[in-house]
Amino acid sequence: MATRKEHDFIGELEIDDSKYYGVQSFRALENFKMTGRTFGDYPFFVKAFAQIKKAAAMANAELGVLDKTKADYLCKAADRIIAGEFSDQFVVDMVQGGAGTSTNMNMNEVLTNVALEMMGKKKGEYGPDTLHPNDHTNLAQSTNDTYPSSIKVATYAKLCDLQAELEKLEAELNKKGQEWKDIIKMGRTELEDAVPTTLGNTFKAFGHYIKNSLKQLELAKEPMTHLNMGATAIGTGINCHPDYKDCVEKHLSAITGIKFIPSTNFIAATQDTADFVFVSGVLKSLAVRLSKIANDIRLMNSGPRTGLSEVELPKMQPGSSIMPGKVNPVICEVTGVACYEVFGNDTTITHCSERAEFELNAFEPGIAYALFNSIVILENAARTLRERAIVGLKANPEACLNHVLNSVGIVTALNPAIGYEKSASIAKEALETGKRVGDICFERGYLSREEIDKLLDPKNMLDPRMTK
Repeated sequence: MATRKEHDFIGELEIDDSKYYGVQSFRALENFKMTGRTFGDYPFFVKAFAQIKKAAAMANAELGVLDKTKADYLCKAADRIIAGEFSDQFVVDMVQGGAGTSTNMNMNEVLTNVALEMMGKKKGEYGPDTLHPNDHTNLAQSTNDTYPSSIKVATYAKLCDLQAELEKLEAELNKKGQEWKDIIKMGRTELEDAVPTTLGNTFKAFGHYIKNSLKQLELAKEPMTHLNMGATAIGTGINCHPDYKDCVEKHLSAITGIKFIPSTNFIAATQDTADFVFVSGVLKSLAVRLSKIANDIRLMNSGPRTGLSEVELPKMQPGSSIMPGKVNPVICEVTGVACYEVFGNDTTITHCSERAEFELNAFEPGIAYALFNSIVILENAARTLRERAIVGLKANPEACLNHVLNSVGIVTALNPAIGYEKSASIAKEALETGKRVGDICFERGYLSREEIDKLLDPKNMLDPRMTK
């Protein structure tokens, strides 16, 4: 195996010459063996980081602090990384100490060595006349501004992907709501009979959940556009051209097609990571809604002979190794599990954000890992629920109507006509005897059969009305 020698202030190491990463990435490989999930496993994060580096090179060249030829090579190398090349070279574990320095240097080393090869040089041939990971690729930068800024750029992009998936789910839920608008079913509160509704109402409500989450995600994207590029180490902008912060944001906006702006206070922005807590809170709210939808469908599907059987989920796989013919609601269940992961990630993000001390939050890698996992798992959960549960979901109108007709809950419709006390007495007798509430009301002579049939017609219980 051909090797090359690289060094840092700790010492010298032999690096496999086929690798584009260098000595600092290698040390991180040795030090951080936590999750088995690497920087390269999150291609949207790699892309965002490369976009940041490209914007920095362009800004530095425009401001005259970086040789234009060097900047051009760095930009060309960044374009290749943005396009998805060299993904296997981003090897550091997502969970790491050092506030993300290992991730930043992994990008700096790979970007530099790709650019060196494009210049006709060898990997590791760092120098003032060629390129250096720190002096050129990291010029006017620090991990403390590039790392959180890259998290924000990546988060913004993935939130857009999540929104696109949720829009499809919302449309499918609303489609079911329209198709099933005339299917009467029993409403339930606290798992007990309440008053009638329609299956269409249920699914339109589900669609509205997602609509609300889409609005909240749009709000959550806004703080992701405020970056601290130009803050360098702690927000004072040391080793940075005074005009750099505006220049780099201009180039980054052009590269991404998203309007990014400098934070109004770089000192605060470099140490305060609560914006990520806000985003995570919106994701947790979405997870609550997805889990609720999935579990309600799971309960409505229960049976097929001894449960509610109001809807029928598509059959995905055999449900038991011992019970022939059993089919489980696995898509609804996996959606719930995915959402619980998001709840846990929210706790991680909260604690990591709270650990900001003085001028920096050293626990940002924990935020990035948990936040990205939440967005990805919610995107997958929304897609899976839609494609493998909602699209093929079938209604059982007969079962829905029978539940209504046999319910004691419909006695509520008699309240305006005969009063709460008489209605409660009817409900008690119905529960004790199994008789229908309408028959008991007629036997007691409270109302005529015509009046009872009109009041207890499920269709007459679906909107506001008062009968004297």
